[in-house]
Amino acid sequence: MASSIIEEDLTIEGNVSSSGGSVDVKGHVVGDVSADAITVRLSGSVDGALSAKKITIEGKHNGSLSCDDLQLASTSWVQADVVARTMATESGARVVGKVEITGEQ
Repeated sequence: MASSIIEEDLTIEGNVSSSGGSVDVKGHVVGDVSADAITVRLSGSVDGALSAKKITIEGKHNGSLSCDDLQLASTSWVQADVVARTMATESGARVVGKVEITGEQ
């Protein structure tokens, strides 16, 4: 599986898409991100829609979020409408918005 890394000193204005790969966000993305797996690192932030099978957020996300498996670290700050099959949240994670957990299907 291919992996794309958006480094800390990088800002991308536009959509990021990886078919069959993962995207690791350490910098800033203003736009939508779609991939098999997305990780928003502690130093990273995304302003836009996230769409993936698995999403892990350690940093900041503002927009909408759709996935099968959502992991929110204690350092995460999410301001989004969330739709996920499963969600795991560490103590300290912050979520503002509508949250819909559909469960295993």
